[in-house]
This record gives sequence, C-alpha cells and structure tokens, in this order.
Amino acid sequence: MTIRFRLHTVKGLRELFDVKDTDMMLDWNDYRKQLAAGVKEIGQLSPDTIKGYLALGAAGQKTDLLGAKVRELIALAVAVTLRCDGCITVHTEAAIKRGATKEEIAEALGVATTVNAGAALVYSARVMDAFNEYPSAASPREPDSIGQSAR
Repeated sequence: MTIRFRLHTVKGLRELFDVKDTDMMLDWNDYRKQLAAGVKEIGQLSPDTIKGYLALGAAGQKTDLLGAKVRELIALAVAVTLRCDGCITVHTEAAIKRGATKEEIAEALGVATTVNAGAALVYSARVMDAFNEYPSAASPREPDSIGQSAR
C-alpha cells in the first residue's frame, strides 16, 4: 500500500522522503479500494463476521428517523474520534453520495472536535480526583529532587 502524506508544511521533509505529490495526505480513493479488498478477504475467511457487521448497520437505520445523510455525518464525527482512516474514507464517500456538503461535514467535524476536547476535560477532572485521593497530596511537599543537580 502506498500512503502519501502532506509533507510540504515541514521544511525539508518533502526532499527527505522524495515526495512527488503533496496535494493529499493520503490517496483516499486508492486506500478505499485496498480496504475493500481486505474486507473481502475477511469475508471469505469469516463470513459471519461480515454478516454481523452488516446486521448492525441495518439495525441502526431501520427506523430512518435521522436519515442517511445525518447518519453519515455522525459516522464521520465518530471516525475522527476513533482515528479510523478506513471509516473516514468509507463514510466520506457515503456522506457525499447522500448529499452532504463540505460545510455540513465541517460542522460535524466541529462537533467531534468539541466532544474530544470535552472528553479530555472530563478525564482531566479524573486526574485531579486521583491526585486528591493520595494522602500526601493534601499537605505541602518539597519539590522532587529527581533530575536536579546536587548543589
């Protein structure tokens, strides 16, 4: 698999990696084809896995209350949150086919960004809670001498 990254933003990386095409981070169309071939192989080896996956997707859209486009926008936000390139390429194509605009996709990605930042804030509160559980955390302490040179 050939993956092309956008390297022109860091001086010298284009030359270092002998990059010819810097217009895309990844050749998403080629990646989607490679992914389809990999999923096909999994389907041949474990057809029930693919059947179960397809059943989950069908169950989620059975009532169609959200509509296909909104479901794909949600899928893109989740794909970003999970950092799933395969999900990104599949659901970007599906969102476009279902009429999503670039602006709608950007708005959905803004929601993903906000939720991820919120999750970091929630887990930051958990760190503070864990810190407060330690008995020595309540009393002032001397700075740790690890890494400091002897004087």
